[in-house]
Amino acid sequence: MTHILRARRVLTEQGWLDDHQLRVEEGVITAIEPIPAGIASRNAELLCPAYIDIHVHGGAGVDVMDDAPDALDKLARHKAREGVASWLPTTVTAPLEMIHQALARIAQRCYSGGPGAQVLGSYLEGPYFTPQNKGAHPPELFRELNPAELDELIAISRQTLRVVALAPEKPGALQAIIHLKKRGIRVMLGHSAASYAQTRAAFDAGADGLVHCYNGMTGLHHREPGMVGAGLTDPRAWLELIADGHHVHPAAMKLCGCCARERVVLITDAMQAAGMPDGRYTLCGEQVEMRAGIVRTASGGLAGSTLSIDAAVRNMVELTGLLPEEAIHMASLHPARLLGIDGQLGSLKVGKRASIIALDGGLHLQHIWIQGQSFSL
Repeated sequence: MTHILRARRVLTEQGWLDDHQLRVEEGVITAIEPIPAGIASRNAELLCPAYIDIHVHGGAGVDVMDDAPDALDKLARHKAREGVASWLPTTVTAPLEMIHQALARIAQRCYSGGPGAQVLGSYLEGPYFTPQNKGAHPPELFRELNPAELDELIAISRQTLRVVALAPEKPGALQAIIHLKKRGIRVMLGHSAASYAQTRAAFDAGADGLVHCYNGMTGLHHREPGMVGAGLTDPRAWLELIADGHHVHPAAMKLCGCCARERVVLITDAMQAAGMPDGRYTLCGEQVEMRAGIVRTASGGLAGSTLSIDAAVRNMVELTGLLPEEAIHMASLHPARLLGIDGQLGSLKVGKRASIIALDGGLHLQHIWIQGQSFSL
């Protein structure tokens, strides 16, 4: 069955097309063409590629580490309501057995499917970090890198582990990066005290970028550019960015846009309080508190975010002056390229899956189609 979606403007990789329509058959885009003369109705002001959030810990009161059978379904529906059609449930530093259980649950959901945003696989954030920039991660549970242990994680994930985050100054880090890359896994660097040189060495070994750039790493200094300096200046590096204006100052957000416009990947790093009222929640087994939408540990440190990806896109436009199409690509095409799935997802193109969002002129979500299927907001 053919579905036709018409819009005043359609966003492709090359830019906007005015008064165009998409033909969708069996969940795939089969044509992008001008709307025939005489047809006045439009399904949307803007039709754009659906968002891909590669770094999500929770939301709607649930956590990726929860063993409740419906936790991932509930979270997938929550993500769809912010325009996300595909996402990576992200683990945290925890006892190894808990991480194993989470990876197994994510793998099951990845293969079985379910309501809401599609689970593409898992993102392992921790336990391979160092204490200096630990964030909310419990340092007593940090572990050393071991190829056999990494292979066990891959096996437990049933080959759905997509991203591993680690600190590049740890013993054996460069060998671990090479080991993971040979298995098709992306490696992101973070929660680390690495120097500029150590970070560049990790990129040389095949690391793909920085975990939530600026947060949990050595900052930019004119005599020691640190991890941030390495990421901003190395054309090989993807930069995850939490664009909420709290984790990263708008001027630093703008700096990413200036130095790495084609390499920024907007993420939420959302935890269970996302979409919920202020109050007390947990992250990494620790009590945290949300006030005015900002979550902090007892010591005052930031603990994940409550950001939605559609708000991140609007923030990049409003706070940094990026063009809407540039910000939208940072939440769709760029994460697809980082994961190596841009042949199927990430932009509106003939032959790609019909994961599409309708936005109004202010970039607010109006509707979402996930692989051609309408999802009720």
